[in-house]
Amino acid sequence: MTIPSGSTQVFRLNTDETQDEALRIAAAAIRRGELVAFPTETVYGLGADALNAAAVERIFSAKGRPADNPLIVHIADIEQVSPLVCSIPAIFYPLAAAFWPGPLTLIMPKSAAVPDVTTGGLDTVAIRLPSHPVAQALIRVAQTPIAAPSANRSGRPSPTLAQHVLADLQGRVAVVLDGGAAGVGVESTVLDLTTSVPTILRPGGVTWEDLAAVIGDVQLDTRVSDINTAADLPVRSPGMKYRHYAPLAPAVLIEGEAPFVWEKMLQSLQVDQPQHPGLLITEEGYDWFTRQPLPERCEFVLMGKRYRPDTIAAGLYAALRRLDELQVDRIYMEGIAPQGMGLAVMNRMRRAAGGLIVQAEG
Repeated sequence: MTIPSGSTQVFRLNTDETQDEALRIAAAAIRRGELVAFPTETVYGLGADALNAAAVERIFSAKGRPADNPLIVHIADIEQVSPLVCSIPAIFYPLAAAFWPGPLTLIMPKSAAVPDVTTGGLDTVAIRLPSHPVAQALIRVAQTPIAAPSANRSGRPSPTLAQHVLADLQGRVAVVLDGGAAGVGVESTVLDLTTSVPTILRPGGVTWEDLAAVIGDVQLDTRVSDINTAADLPVRSPGMKYRHYAPLAPAVLIEGEAPFVWEKMLQSLQVDQPQHPGLLITEEGYDWFTRQPLPERCEFVLMGKRYRPDTIAAGLYAALRRLDELQVDRIYMEGIAPQGMGLAVMNRMRRAAGGLIVQAEG
């Protein structure tokens, strides 16, 4: 079914017949150099022909994205890697065998076939083979690799639903393929294979622990945890330098162990006295707060279970967008332990807060 939405065609992929027709129209748009938003297992992507420089420039224009922020090139088959790179390191093969298709992006030296605009002027290219069947089918029907950052205005929370895409990009994109909710909820892990030790530039759907189990030594770029070290360093991956994932209201992240983090959030509320505060909290945090005295206009938005960071990853961006809808004037976010998927969650929350972080100590 096609739903008119300004100058954007929206297809809800609820039958095989709908999907076939939608993919044909979307692939034709890609080949014409237009933009298509499509679901992946991580978030929705804003896609263009990765080898068409003019088409890729439209991504930057539609998003308001800085030109030095590189894009990820999505492929549907591992055979598509060779034309995009000038060399493939040996460590690529066990990683691809273990995690492709899936939420892992690998950085390698780029070939001349990849336009500089796609890589933000870098001599490397970031490549991913997504597992979502719609993403794979679109790439195959379009018959070209697709460059695709998240399908939102630059700096905003990434979209995990088609309606999030339309809220930010209606009229700026030719086609939106509505495949329902994204499962992982945060972007792919970006792993740099050009360093002496493989380096995580952005944590995501594949954890540090997952990678270490396959290849042994893996290091974290310092900007993963300390976002303030990025100011004068080159951007080698999406999500490294700029304020990202941000709600409209100013936000503060409270980090620490429970219950100290909840006590610090309550104390901050009492000291700051915002008119319409919003609390981004876990289910466990909500249970604690319901037993405390709170301001009359305090809004609660739940993001998952504190000790199940995968549930928080799946709900984080939708929760941030819900706080925007509630029009709160100050946001307090509950931090969690940065282990496993918690590392990706905390990376996103630190950037959403723009580095405004408070430590809760017991």
